[in-house]
Amino acid sequence: MGKITFGIIGHGWRADFYLRIAQELPERFEVSRMLVRREETADELRGRWGVETFHDLDTFLADGKLDFVVVSVPWESCPVYIEALTQRGVPVLAETPPAPDLAGLTKLYQAVGGKAKVQVAEQLLFQPMHAARITLARSGKLGLITQAQVSAAHGYHGISLMRHLLDVAFEEAVITGQRFVSPIVQGPGRNGPPKEEIVKESAQDIVTFRFGDKLGLLDFTGDQYFSFIRRERVLVRGSRGEVSNDEAAWLADFQTPLLAKLRRVDNGFEGNTLGFTYGGILLGSEWLYRNPFVPARLSDDEIAIATSLVKMGEYVQGGPSFYSLAEASQDHYLNLLMQQSIAEGTAVVSGKQAWH
Repeated sequence: MGKITFGIIGHGWRADFYLRIAQELPERFEVSRMLVRREETADELRGRWGVETFHDLDTFLADGKLDFVVVSVPWESCPVYIEALTQRGVPVLAETPPAPDLAGLTKLYQAVGGKAKVQVAEQLLFQPMHAARITLARSGKLGLITQAQVSAAHGYHGISLMRHLLDVAFEEAVITGQRFVSPIVQGPGRNGPPKEEIVKESAQDIVTFRFGDKLGLLDFTGDQYFSFIRRERVLVRGSRGEVSNDEAAWLADFQTPLLAKLRRVDNGFEGNTLGFTYGGILLGSEWLYRNPFVPARLSDDEIAIATSLVKMGEYVQGGPSFYSLAEASQDHYLNLLMQQSIAEGTAVVSGKQAWH
């Protein structure tokens, strides 16, 4: 595949990821233009990134020669731009979620679902360690997967990872949730480390999802994203083994356990002169994941987003769907039901929706 050229609608913390990736991998990606509302934002983008900017959708698309457009705008605006772009025949990679509520998800899917080139940029599935765990869960080593406990991301992000580890799609879910509030010393945020010690409240959501004979558990507090002291945890259990964070155990036969770690392979340490890059993840002698962007220096989240861009480039050329509007709608729908269960203190049951 040649260079992927795309445009971005919107600008903010998430849009900067795409710009950094294109800057780090100019031979593979190009952000050719951006659509933003404010002239001061346009000036900043031109000065910092050298990207062409527009304020009008039709002008933004004219002579753009774009493979697709990334929609990175607030929830309420996302479906508006998805519909406007698909009406013009432009493929769309939309940020999560594609619409703010069930009515919006339903309306959007009825308008474009199944008829337009739309995918959603759920990057968590493609972060290296999560991708390795999904590969291991589907390898057969762990037997029939029956349980996935995920403490790695909030709402629809965590739900998407949980579903893929369990290998479930649109099955009925019985959802039971609760929230636990406790004190925590405030840690870093998007703007960097804290300037002083502040004790604040930390809200932890603990939610179970029963998909028939499979169990998912989401356990998350928003502090985990940047915290010095809160860590992510992932447990996947099957009939013949399990993976707990980076430790796997499975059976060679009923009397012989095999134990191994999912080992991250990094370059650039001590005598290694390959450059400071991330190689992949090994289970013994088996590569569960190999970084396709070596020697670029990208964070795990940037690797995941770059993977979405590659998959979107393949998709618009006739390749497979990788995280469809239907999947994204289902995960946010389950997230909405999760919030309902927490608020009401009762179990709720998912039903069939327009995208099933």
